[in-house]
Amino acid sequence: MAERPRLTFWFEFASTYAYLAAMRVEGRARAWGVALDWRPFLLGPVFAAQGWETSPFLIYPAKGRFMWRDMARRAEALGLAFRVDPPAFPVNSAPAARLAIAALERPEGPAFVRAVYAAQWAQARDVADAGVLADCAREAGLDPAALAERAGALRPRLREHTEAAMAAGVFGAPSFAAGGELFWGADQMEDALSWAATGRLAPAAGQGDDPEDRP
Repeated sequence: MAERPRLTFWFEFASTYAYLAAMRVEGRARAWGVALDWRPFLLGPVFAAQGWETSPFLIYPAKGRFMWRDMARRAEALGLAFRVDPPAFPVNSAPAARLAIAALERPEGPAFVRAVYAAQWAQARDVADAGVLADCAREAGLDPAALAERAGALRPRLREHTEAAMAAGVFGAPSFAAGGELFWGADQMEDALSWAATGRLAPAAGQGDDPEDRP
C-alpha cells in the first residue's frame, strides 16, 4: 500500500492565527487523505533572528489592532469562540509547547493541542499556568502528572523543533511544509493540503472547478 502524503504543521500557542488552523487542520487533512505531523515550536527565537524583540503585532500597533479585529471576524465566520480579556499578549507558550511534544507521542496529542488553544483563545485562560495545562491534559484524556514527567524528559525537543523550523525557513505561525514547499498563514492551509495531496494548488473557485467537489 502506498504511503499517504504528509504535511508538517508548524504551530505556536502564542499565535492567534495558528488557533484558527489548529482547530480545523486534522479534519481537513483527513478529508484530503494527508498524514499530519504536528510540530510545536517557539516564535521568540524566530523573531529574534529577524531583529525583532517582540511580536510584530506589538512593534506595529496598527497591525496589532487590525489583527485583533480580523481574528474576531474570522473566528465568527468559522464558528470558533474567540475571547481575549484582557489581551494577554505575547503569550508565554513554552510550558504548553513542552507538554504538547510529550502529548503528541500519543493518539490524544491533537486533542491536547486543541484544548490548549481553546483555553488560551476561546476562554482567555493563561496557558503558562500549570493548573490550566493540567485541565487541558485531563480534557484530552491524558494524566497530567505522567504528561509533565514525560515532558521533562523531552525538554530539549522544543529547542530542536524551533531550530528545525528556522532551518526549514519558517518565519511565522502557522506554517505548513509539504513536498519541499512552505506555506504561511491559516488562510493557506487548504493550499498546503492540496500541495501535499496532489503536488499542485487546487484551482481557485470560479477558475474551472466547483469548490463543492474538493475535499
